[in-house]
Amino acid sequence: MTWLTSLPLWVQTFGLLTLSNLFMTMAWYGHLRHQSTQAWYVAALVSWGIALFEYLLQVPANRIGYAGGYSLAQLKIAQEVITLAVFVPFAVFYMGQPLKLDYLWAGLCLLGAVYFIFRS
Repeated sequence: MTWLTSLPLWVQTFGLLTLSNLFMTMAWYGHLRHQSTQAWYVAALVSWGIALFEYLLQVPANRIGYAGGYSLAQLKIAQEVITLAVFVPFAVFYMGQPLKLDYLWAGLCLLGAVYFIFRS
């Protein structure tokens, strides 16, 4: 993974967090699309397997970011922004949920959180 270390710190940290969140969103919510044809314990085992890949990306992302100078709070708020940025397209395109204006308001609230946590 030497190519990864040649990237800027913010790309390493937030790129890996974004990739990890893609896996986690699928693990947490993807099974809902198939709940009528799949027993809950099968969904749980499949989700657990998907979540393994999430952790293989999330743990190094947080370690890289923390060692590089991001605070614990900054990493957490960034993760919440990434979660919403991944979740909205997932909900709309994969799960067929309607796009709501509430997603915009939630995003604006998170941008406020980003401002306050990164301003110092």
